[in-house]
Amino acid sequence: MWWGGRGQSFNIAPQKEMGLSGPKSDPGNRMPEPGSPQLGSCLASGCLPGEQILAWAPGQRKGQGLELPGTLICTNFRVTFQPCGWQRDQDTPLSTEYDFALINIGRLEAVSGVSKVQLLRPGSQLKFIPEEILIHGRDFRLLRVGFEAGGLAPQAFQVAMAIVQARARGGEVQQHRGVTLSRAGQVSGSRKPPVPLLETLEDWETELKRQGAKGWRVSTVNERFDLATSLSGYFWVPNRILDSEVRRAFAHFHQGRGPRLSWHHPGGSDLLRCGGFYIASDPDREDVSAVESMLQAGHADVVLVDTTDDMPGLADIQLAHLKLRALCLPDSSVAEDKWLSALEGTRWLDYVRSCLRKASDVSVLVTSRVRSVVLQERGDRDLNSLLSSLVQLLSAPEARTLFGFQSLVQREWVAAGHPFPTRLGETGASEEAPVFPLFLDCAWQLLQQFPAEFEFSEFFLLALHDSVRVPDTLTFLKNTPWERGKKSGQFNSYTRVYTPEYSQPPVGSSDQLHLSVWDWDLRYSKAQISQFLNPGYHAEHGPGAWLPRQQPSFMAPGPPSSVWLFSRGALTPMNQLCPWQDSPSLLAVSSHWLPRPARSSESLADQEWGLPSHWGACPLPPGLLLPGYLGPQVRFWRRCYLRGRPEAQTDSSALTISGLQDELSRLQELLRKWTPRISPGDHFRERDPDTILSQTR
Repeated sequence: MWWGGRGQSFNIAPQKEMGLSGPKSDPGNRMPEPGSPQLGSCLASGCLPGEQILAWAPGQRKGQGLELPGTLICTNFRVTFQPCGWQRDQDTPLSTEYDFALINIGRLEAVSGVSKVQLLRPGSQLKFIPEEILIHGRDFRLLRVGFEAGGLAPQAFQVAMAIVQARARGGEVQQHRGVTLSRAGQVSGSRKPPVPLLETLEDWETELKRQGAKGWRVSTVNERFDLATSLSGYFWVPNRILDSEVRRAFAHFHQGRGPRLSWHHPGGSDLLRCGGFYIASDPDREDVSAVESMLQAGHADVVLVDTTDDMPGLADIQLAHLKLRALCLPDSSVAEDKWLSALEGTRWLDYVRSCLRKASDVSVLVTSRVRSVVLQERGDRDLNSLLSSLVQLLSAPEARTLFGFQSLVQREWVAAGHPFPTRLGETGASEEAPVFPLFLDCAWQLLQQFPAEFEFSEFFLLALHDSVRVPDTLTFLKNTPWERGKKSGQFNSYTRVYTPEYSQPPVGSSDQLHLSVWDWDLRYSKAQISQFLNPGYHAEHGPGAWLPRQQPSFMAPGPPSSVWLFSRGALTPMNQLCPWQDSPSLLAVSSHWLPRPARSSESLADQEWGLPSHWGACPLPPGLLLPGYLGPQVRFWRRCYLRGRPEAQTDSSALTISGLQDELSRLQELLRKWTPRISPGDHFRERDPDTILSQTR
């Protein structure tokens, strides 16, 4: 969704033939009726800096049997529908569900009559004057606008072709995707980010201290991004490892993404992540020793987890998402009685189950013993981010708070270099795969199964789901922290933008701030932000309420110098950590003990933790969530995926404290009305249902 703010300058493309001339201000700040001479300037009042209106046409938004009159507008950034009588909020920028960024448009259709339907791709030529335009968003939203016949029909044709041509100018769109939102009067250059962006050494040191990871330090070896452009400028390595050793050791991993700390468990375990080994490299003994020290992280017990094992590949995720979007279209040809089976056929829910199961297993590994658990994926930018995030949601109550979840996404996805534009199909590359939306679906599943454990609500997840396709912040605009830093001129989103050769901003330059997605108050109203909070959250379940910052009794060291491979739901002992010592294989596995393979319905927790018997029984630690992932335990995110079907959206308002209080009052009144003869004590005694029924008649 898009928002325009106060104190902005706007460039409006000349459109004399479309009637965009008129007064330069609208004192009432209210959208005039179609055909009004003030309409052109009023449309401009909602624009972003550098945004140009290409075409517009009066029309009616259709849906749920209602028709809302207004204006469909196409700019060089987006397509938006502004209802008649719309009045801009003076405290926050415009917030509307009718804004579609050009990069978010997945399908564009023009309709005339009953039989004429044309799919408009970039470069297409419209063959008739449309009576309706249907815009399908990649985020599952639908905008359907109808036009009147007669003199207004040419404008409908013009706005349709403007959308086609704007989508075709991919290079121009990409050039303007980095639009900065000046917030004159609202934001100052000293504004503190609502969530640490992990772009400075101080941010990383503060986060490390918060986690209580005393055996780790912040490495600055990648401060100039000469070690790995896909990594952040800073990351955590063991105290005893020198930066010179880090540089040499990381060279033996794919794209220089060596082992580093993701999260320190309060009980003593460490969760690490790294890329795949370069098998062809030839490290010396010092490099091998440094790699082993990083993987062990000071622990005798080490578990290597192949993240891709029993998990969907990127191509699988993309295909499932395409099938899911096609199934959720309003004009889907699937019969209603076969819809659920078609949903299972997309395999999307299967992949959600796989992610939940794998994350549950890794969570058990992290919380059952004091050890080093290493997530290893060749690229270290997709499934590692997903699993590491889910493990922390399951194991760390602080990650389930609103602040903690945002910090988690910033650290494990943004700072870790997840390629958002590539995976979301915004760059035209073939490696499209919605890994981050899959993670949000998994987080939603956890919210449904453990509603009292999460401070944030479903509407926060929806806002984050939609924000990845809105090019008004730098958070999701670039594939790597290095690219994001180049865009901002320096690696701090809350500073003035200037070229690196200037030690101070040039005289006369404007203060343009590159906002992060966490600046909700600049894009949402207070009422909308209030819906981000879960009214059923138990504050006593919050961070720090369940586990002391010391090794608890339920965690114990493993056997001396034990190295394990976690694969297919079972632990297998290994001879070595690194593949270069004695064997050319990636992971040399000994054969003196091979556990039984896990059955398809079993997880590591189902198998009594899947650990050797001499380790003893391990009780479930407090604060650990183990979700269900079988059959109907994994649900369909209806409010997200069926937004293009308004008839399927019932009770779509967000839960609030006042709303729940009103609902509780109504239920109590009904209870008093229908049970006048039942004393309060009777509710706690087992009684014959027939007796209760007779008393309520």
